[in-house]
Amino acid sequence: MFTTEPNSYVELLQKFPPRPIKSEAELLAVQEIIDTLLDSGEITPEKQDYINVLGILIHEYEEKHVSIPDLSGIELLKALINEFDLKQKDLVPIFKTESIVSAILNGQRKFTVEHIEKLADFFNVSPSVFFSRSP
Repeated sequence: MFTTEPNSYVELLQKFPPRPIKSEAELLAVQEIIDTLLDSGEITPEKQDYINVLGILIHEYEEKHVSIPDLSGIELLKALINEFDLKQKDLVPIFKTESIVSAILNGQRKFTVEHIEKLADFFNVSPSVFFSRSP
């Protein structure tokens, strides 16, 4: 994107003026600028400030346009199992038997406090994520 290496904050602003992001294409362009700057070597305080401004624009766009599903309880456990490419037997140390793992995943049993504590430790997350949210 940059043909010559901009050195000052003003040069960075002139080469690619920050504007509110309104489309996926604009989002990708801003991300490419950030990647180019990060890959360029030394991150000067001027570059860091400019990257921070672009990051704020990305954050604002994603807050409005990118939805992250609100998973909790069993849905979250299923997603984590899938994400970490685990099998039910991998969770036996937490639930004691594979049949309990199966019953929980099928909604036939509920988590115990002990299950939630062990899951939180296993996946390195807050125990609160395993409590189902009320609609």
